[in-house]
Amino acid sequence: MNEENWEALIASGAEAELDTGRASTRLQSRIYSALVQAQNAEGPLLSLSETEACGRGLCIFEKLVAIAPVPAELQTFNYCRVCHGRLLGEQIENPPLFWPNCPYAQFKPR
Repeated sequence: MNEENWEALIASGAEAELDTGRASTRLQSRIYSALVQAQNAEGPLLSLSETEACGRGLCIFEKLVAIAPVPAELQTFNYCRVCHGRLLGEQIENPPLFWPNCPYAQFKPR
């Protein structure tokens, strides 16, 4: 997709309104981002291995980092903060996200 197509997709999502009795996927995504950011401000997040051990699956990008030989501080980094999935989730209603264990993909209505 080129930049114009993305801008048109974002613009169409900005106008979408749902009356389903639940918060929009855009609002859910923004709330999730704010909560994780606040949690990160309080102190380091769980490492990826600790997160997985607690029962939350890792997205494909987190799994890649988890198996890579990276320093411990990179294991607690909030990768959603720099992922395009977050941007799509916050800007487009019902974004085209299909990755397993991506929190932003999980907000989509089923």
